[in-house]
Amino acid sequence: MSTSQRRSTSGSGRVALDQAEAVIVDQYTRLVRLAYLTLPHTLSRHRRVLVAHSLVQRALPGFRIGRASPRVPPQRRRTPDPAVACMRARVLRSALAHDRRPRGWPGFLPPPRALRPMLPVVWGLRLFPRAGSGEEVALGQVLSEIPASARAAFVLLQLEGLPRPEVVDLLTAAGVPRPKEALRTACDVEAAAGPATQALLRSREFDACSVQTRPTDLLRRRRRHQLAWFTAGIVALCCAVLLTTVGGAPSDRPSPSPAAVAALAVGPEQLLRTPRDAWADTSRVDFTAWPARGPRTDDEALITRALVAWNDPPRGTRISVGKATTDEPPPRDTQLLYAGDIGREAVVLFHDGRRVVRYGEPVSSPGDASLDISRSDESDVTTAAALVVSREAGKVRYLTAPWIAEAQTRDLLAPNSPGRPLDVSDEGVTDPVAEPPGAGSCASRPVLQLRSSSRIVEKHAFLVTDLGDLTPVHLSYTPLPGTGAPPRQPREATSGTALRSWAHIACRLPELSRSGVRSVNQWDFAEQKLPEQGGRAVWSCTRASTWRGPGSVLVQFRASTASATGPARVVGRARSTAACSRFGQHVVAGTPWTAGSGRHYFLAAGSREVEEIDVTGDVDVTKRGRTLAVKARKSPEATVRARLADGERLDEVGSRSPR
Repeated sequence: MSTSQRRSTSGSGRVALDQAEAVIVDQYTRLVRLAYLTLPHTLSRHRRVLVAHSLVQRALPGFRIGRASPRVPPQRRRTPDPAVACMRARVLRSALAHDRRPRGWPGFLPPPRALRPMLPVVWGLRLFPRAGSGEEVALGQVLSEIPASARAAFVLLQLEGLPRPEVVDLLTAAGVPRPKEALRTACDVEAAAGPATQALLRSREFDACSVQTRPTDLLRRRRRHQLAWFTAGIVALCCAVLLTTVGGAPSDRPSPSPAAVAALAVGPEQLLRTPRDAWADTSRVDFTAWPARGPRTDDEALITRALVAWNDPPRGTRISVGKATTDEPPPRDTQLLYAGDIGREAVVLFHDGRRVVRYGEPVSSPGDASLDISRSDESDVTTAAALVVSREAGKVRYLTAPWIAEAQTRDLLAPNSPGRPLDVSDEGVTDPVAEPPGAGSCASRPVLQLRSSSRIVEKHAFLVTDLGDLTPVHLSYTPLPGTGAPPRQPREATSGTALRSWAHIACRLPELSRSGVRSVNQWDFAEQKLPEQGGRAVWSCTRASTWRGPGSVLVQFRASTASATGPARVVGRARSTAACSRFGQHVVAGTPWTAGSGRHYFLAAGSREVEEIDVTGDVDVTKRGRTLAVKARKSPEATVRARLADGERLDEVGSRSPR
């Protein structure tokens, strides 16, 4: 390196053009892999491959990467090539900004960067990395759940082997607003992923430079070339014909090309179809027991369009993929659940053992299709009891399982009101019901109350509610511990006590929307007599368990003098925890409380195995038993711990202190 070149990197913090080109050529594969893993997972794999190559090739100084070209990060403890550091920062800045929309940018349009024509451009081919094993797929799912900045930090740690301070410097240079937070998230993933992470990241699943190719729709391309030679008059005539055939039959939609059909691993004739009465003669009561229902189960054209859209969505398809769910093409063991017209849409539902997939297309117009994918592995009689089959104008229709004998609707905020019967067609499709309101609105909280057929279980009614995914969420309840009784297990939330308890937490359900939640259990773990004849209080733990395993919890406190449906006070919360589940059966929590006289107290309570409660901080007291109430100043800062019957120490929910 010449003396002048050295000055250009060390003095000014910028990189000479020839140095930048040398870095890109030498580090091209690593930089492309870094961009590919950082880019939004909402892009298709083909699009991510092309964008990753484009961003690396445009990283040469002189191309506009952002508002300012990043400076070389300050070096710590070692002396890596500053040119490499600068190119990494430029690639990262561009990848992180790819999905960013300016203020006021229309939500229905792609981000500005996605609209720019960039090299490389590939015509006639689809590119995607070679498929890896299940471990690579699982790692890809984990990375898709964390922010792009955390993915970038994870790759810098694992692939580039950079020390943590240098990762923070690079993220800062790339324009990440909170680099340390991104690093902490990456470290959490690193700890959970295990020692084989580096080998997995270097596998072909994430190598955007070693790709497979597949032709696009050959017949469609040929037709487009032919149409380009037609005159404006013929185009106008075609538009007139289209206007007169808007109300045509669904079969008027263009059929997928032979190439698109040939790319399918499974066709309509290979789809699994369960016999109608199989659900009553099997011990596995889940989606595999659903028969193929609907008036269009023999419509091969519709089902083929649905499979092609799932395998390789055409441009314009509205795609929604649930939390921790992959968008992999349909496998050979795909099962058909439903095909028919619902309102103004033709709908097809599939199940592949791990996911449920909904395809919808307009019945009588040439509008874009939609594709929704949600996770559904290890479902059971309750979590496989219904699927969202239609959302339209604030109304939801469900397709109920074949073992559902009765359906009702009820309002969680009206616990003393009876359920209202809900009509269900012979095919299992319900009448429209009100879609639950989103966050900020809590006038009502509609849920479904379903009853299973006595052919599989007697007197079994349960609640499910819509949280934005295809699979409704199962609601359950665990009552207060009984005197001398064994630990109580979660049960269905249909009793008066369960409904009254759920009324206090119902307004927080929208916080869980589209987060991959499988079930929510409301556990009343302790009851306490309040000082100064203030009535009684109930301590509860609400656990939302996801399909992928981890869950989040809210610990709440509610006094008997509060409104029957007033939201309970949240006194603790934690994410990615086993607390309040069968693997975390013990809990303790505390909160300040003010009596009617105006005196201030500090209260604490624990679950049935708690024998002693210890409070430190502004309140310093130890008391045997499962509840505690002591006088305190207003809003004291205190830490609560408990001792269990076996001598183990227990921290309060949300505490970061070591156990």
